[in-house]
Amino acid sequence: MRALVAAGLVLTVAACSSPEPGGNAPSKAPAPQGLKVEEVAAGFEHGWDIGFLKDGGMLVTERPARIKLVKNGQVTPVDIDLKDVQVRGEGGLMGLVVHPDGQRFTACYNTARDVRLVTFRLDGTKATKTKDLLTGMPSNPSGRHSGCRPTLAPDGTMYVATGDIAQGRNPQDRTNLGGKVLRIDPETGEGAKDNPFAGSTNANERRIFTYGHRNVQGVVFRPDSDQAFSSEHGPDVDDEVNLLKKGGNYGWDPSKGGTQGGYDEDVPMTDLQRFPDAVEAVWSSGSPTEAICQAAFWNGKLAITALKGSKLMLFTLDSAGKVQNVAIPEELNDKYGRLRAARTAPDGSLYLTTSNGNNDKLLRLTGDV
Repeated sequence: MRALVAAGLVLTVAACSSPEPGGNAPSKAPAPQGLKVEEVAAGFEHGWDIGFLKDGGMLVTERPARIKLVKNGQVTPVDIDLKDVQVRGEGGLMGLVVHPDGQRFTACYNTARDVRLVTFRLDGTKATKTKDLLTGMPSNPSGRHSGCRPTLAPDGTMYVATGDIAQGRNPQDRTNLGGKVLRIDPETGEGAKDNPFAGSTNANERRIFTYGHRNVQGVVFRPDSDQAFSSEHGPDVDDEVNLLKKGGNYGWDPSKGGTQGGYDEDVPMTDLQRFPDAVEAVWSSGSPTEAICQAAFWNGKLAITALKGSKLMLFTLDSAGKVQNVAIPEELNDKYGRLRAARTAPDGSLYLTTSNGNNDKLLRLTGDV
């Protein structure tokens, strides 16, 4: 049954379970009932991330180097200089995080030379660059495996999910920022003082929190816990949800210890033969992959969007972070196409973006899950 609500299009559909994902996924769970999906705004092109402002507005990044301000149902382009953004393939303007002061935000994007984090100050609908927070993250000219999403942690540090740019040596090279989860000071871009390799003489290594990743799409922090989770693209198998452990190696090594000159995607996502101490995923998709994207905690569940899978996945976790079951809300299962961004709003609702490339939408989810 569908109901139309004047404030926006809201679907209230009796939901059913979707087939269980493959791999080491746990049992499927009944999909939540009464989930409401509101179309807040439309007309975006590859909406990539969402940032919430103190006045109730939202910033939405678009991969083709645009930022839109959404407030009171109105969508206004932000006046910002993004001429140095290189938009190609998977690359362009990507993640964004709003700083606690509500005036600054840091965005991540490809240039002709690198992937970088840049901080801007917002005044109304105009944004002015204040600093290059972190430069030198590797970039593939094709844009492949660019990452890149910043998120502020409860302790005030900034975590940055990066891709390996499809270069085989990057994930295991701790002097290279590709294929990592970084943890940095949001004011200086330097590694946090208590990072696992804080004593290194190499500045890049000091920034690393975890390594051995392929193409991390997001990091999220579990409320009232010290747990952080990442969502990561696999090759043709094994998208992964990982519980991040300080200094952990997550086992992706398409260079086979530097013996392979290209990018061998037939290696395991977590290669326990080469790295017996590698951290195993708490969930993997098996085959086929879903192309999971950003993660957010919502009503106690770990909510993760899927691009290829065109769905939202709701993971129930135990206290140790182990996945107990996965539910697929029917209201979003292949109804809006590719889903990318996922951010929990201050009011507790969940905001998503579609990423189909034409008339993409900003969606708001409410209801018990």
